[in-house]
Amino acid sequence: MTSSPSARLQGKRALVTAGAQGIGDAITRALLQAGCAVFVHYRSSRDEALRLVEAGRSWGVPCACGSADLTVPGESERLVDEAVQYLGGLDVLINNAGSLVARRSLVEADDAFWDEVINLNVSTLRRVTRAAAPHLMEAAAASGGASIVNLASLAGRKGGHGGSLAYSTAKGAVLTFTRALANELGPRGVRVNAVAPGLILGTSFHTTHTTPESAKATIAGIPINRAGTPEDVARAVVFLAGEYDGFITGATLDINGGVYSA
Repeated sequence: MTSSPSARLQGKRALVTAGAQGIGDAITRALLQAGCAVFVHYRSSRDEALRLVEAGRSWGVPCACGSADLTVPGESERLVDEAVQYLGGLDVLINNAGSLVARRSLVEADDAFWDEVINLNVSTLRRVTRAAAPHLMEAAAASGGASIVNLASLAGRKGGHGGSLAYSTAKGAVLTFTRALANELGPRGVRVNAVAPGLILGTSFHTTHTTPESAKATIAGIPINRAGTPEDVARAVVFLAGEYDGFITGATLDINGGVYSA
């Protein structure tokens, strides 16, 4: 009998970027509940991160946290070193950091804004992954596999709503990065997959960038007639993380209630 994805993560070691709020918080909790030791990255959400550390302690699962501004060169490497030192290695990397920043059209998005969005959503992911890759490959050689799960977006699939040109482009790049890296790291035993959430309410992202009217209109077009939750995304991430030695790599799991599938 094949073990469940959560059972397969028992005793594994994970780094979750932006792991203390919204979807990241749900992912961290789901990994901890699966028995996976977690190092939680945060930028400014210290109190939330410390609550996750306490939750891990109450469940008897190792959990620590550390702050880093991943847009600053060198910070990604420092974060990964700190995580590996605490965890004793790395089996799973969840690249969750990213943001729309603001809604701006092509005309409104000057070079500085464009660079900010690309850096936050793509360059940070590349730097963290580059720093983590040797540790993941080492774990894969020792235990049969390792996993990277990248957080993309429905916007990267279909272009997003008005004003999300830069963000949609960045998340589209995450999808391509996922496929290309899966080819590169597959021979070294590291599976690389992505999830592409649609409308996920209960997060600061949509609280900031989506009006109630826009959310209502979007929900009206969702076949299952509801928005998603951070827990919906977390379950998918845990599944893909648990496929560290499976036959799924280079894939994107769409989490949007049936609005779009590739």
